[in-house]
Amino acid sequence: MRKSLIFAASLAVAVFTASCDNNAGNDTVASEASVAESNAAQPIENPNVVTAAAEGEAGATDANAPVITFEETEYDFGTIKQGDVVDHTFKFTNTGKSPLIIESATASCGCTVPQPPTEPIAPGETGEIDVKFNSAGKMGQQYPTVTVRANTQPNIVKVSMKGNVEANSIPTAGADGPVRRN
Repeated sequence: MRKSLIFAASLAVAVFTASCDNNAGNDTVASEASVAESNAAQPIENPNVVTAAAEGEAGATDANAPVITFEETEYDFGTIKQGDVVDHTFKFTNTGKSPLIIESATASCGCTVPQPPTEPIAPGETGEIDVKFNSAGKMGQQYPTVTVRANTQPNIVKVSMKGNVEANSIPTAGADGPVRRN
């Protein structure tokens, strides 16, 4: 037991001594650390995120980038009956200086289907995204959202619909009961 303990201590001292004498490896580690520190000091540009500071800075976005400007970003369809389909068109204008290309338009659930334009929208031109919401199987307050991804900055914009879906009433028999046929 005593021999095993001495052997383990000797091995630990040997490993510690060998690792401390390797200056070439430490220089490599130090230079890698300084590169990592210099990279960490530079912010990572993410066009999906717009910060309050970036909104106020001149030149925070590309001056020639397309800009998608919706007439409305939320449509209130009011109260409908369960099973009704709501069809609404979100109109937008490219207020930027280069062609606008919508890469995708995806809905928050399968009950909502967006139809974005497939052709580029020239600067100053308008476009439409047709959205259909099927209320079958839905009840109560609904808030379907469509996420539009385009070559704009930021490149993700959301539009939504909202409203209330009432359950269909179950037809009841008349005051005289069911009708009998003879």
